[in-house]
Amino acid sequence: MGKINMGRVVLGGIVAGIVADILGYLVDGIWLAPRWANEMGILVNHPFSTKMLIGFNILGIVGGILAVWVYAAIRPRFGAGLNTAIRAGVVVWFLGTLVPNASFMYVAGLFTKHLTLYTTLGGFVEVVVGTIVGAWLYKES
Repeated sequence: MGKINMGRVVLGGIVAGIVADILGYLVDGIWLAPRWANEMGILVNHPFSTKMLIGFNILGIVGGILAVWVYAAIRPRFGAGLNTAIRAGVVVWFLGTLVPNASFMYVAGLFTKHLTLYTTLGGFVEVVVGTIVGAWLYKES
């Protein structure tokens, strides 16, 4: 097993995060925007702020780096390619989207079931597609 090429992990991860952030904007910023505005207004009495949106995008890039790192780590066992990238994306989605959304949005009852479901499923597409793109850039050193 070779060493993980951290330069490529960061490069691929930044690209993966940007792709996920763009898809996240389409899902949450456009498609689910009316639901988010309504439910954020009920919860905190104001919509998403610029500071919050910047924070979400930074977290998207951090998540992208993590996803490409997971891809690089499991690549020796599963081989390079699309199936391994999908596996890595599903792992990161499960830990970074499904579990937090299920706990904070659904179990805690902070948001409606529909918003929780839609944003969690949208997150699946965001994370898996971002991981595929980021993994495509990853090369062993």
